[in-house]
Parts: sequence; C-alpha cells; structure tokens
Amino acid sequence: MLIFSSMIIFDFNKNSDLSNWAIVDDVVMGGRSDGYMEINPEGHAVFYGKVSLENNGGFSSVRYRFAQKDVSTYSHVKIRLKGDGKRYQFRVKSDSYDRHSYIYHFSTSGDWQTITIPLTEMVPRFRGRILDMPNYPARVLTEIAFLIANKKAEDFKLEIDKIILQ
Repeated sequence: MLIFSSMIIFDFNKNSDLSNWAIVDDVVMGGRSDGYMEINPEGHAVFYGKVSLENNGGFSSVRYRFAQKDVSTYSHVKIRLKGDGKRYQFRVKSDSYDRHSYIYHFSTSGDWQTITIPLTEMVPRFRGRILDMPNYPARVLTEIAFLIANKKAEDFKLEIDKIILQ
C-alpha cells in the first residue's frame, strides 16, 4: 500500500481567518475592476467581483502570502472549488519579492470539482507575458493566488474549499 503525504495550504471553514489574503485588482494600474473575498455560511471562501476593461483594466486577483514552505517532496496541488464556468489562473511564487509568478490556467464547470495542477507545468509569466526561463522548480513556496483575466468585462464567482499539496 502506497502512502502519499500531503500538506494543507488552506482548508477553509466558517472560522477561517482571511487577514493574510489580499485582493490585488487592476486598480494598481488605473483600472476599475473590483474583487472581494469572504467566507460564506457553508464555510467556503468566495472570491467574487467584477472585471472591468475601463482605463486599460482587465484583472482581479486574490493572493495569500505565508512563511516559506519547502515543497520539494510534492508534485501536485489539488484545489477543491466551485466556479462559474469561467477560466481562472492559479499562481505561485517561490519568493514574495519575485516580480514574476508561475501560472496554470484552469476552467470551471459550475459544479464542485477538484483541480489537479502538476507543479512542474506551471509557466513563468510577468504581466501576461511568458518568460524565457524554466517552469516552476517546485522547491519552495511563499505565495499562492487566484486571478481572472479573460480580456472581457464580466462578473465572476469562485468558491474555494481547500488547497492541498500532494
């Protein structure tokens, strides 16, 4: 029998503290998108809002920073979530001072689903551009984020239950 270890990054519940989760919208560049995050009555995190294309905007994100974690023994991140049928990005950083993130696009179905993301398939990007550097090395982790940027004005809603490394 194989035993797989796992590390819980966040398991949301009715008492979850969201103080280390921060909304970062395109307003940092003059845009007008609005994102929010709260815990719903069922105990899930809900990242929701409206993406606006006004003033060259077009994205909303929520990020979670934490003390650096050794992730070298894990190969995947699994996220149990319920989306709105839209496409999102899951993003990670090895160092919170890095300007780039490693990203993975996923689509939601409108139902509860578990997204499995191979860490080594996360590609480096900065402001939407793919960078000429290797994919995520999966050695250390200091930040995770969810981002929506589908090049259109739209409302969005992403419920998140748990985020686990395996």
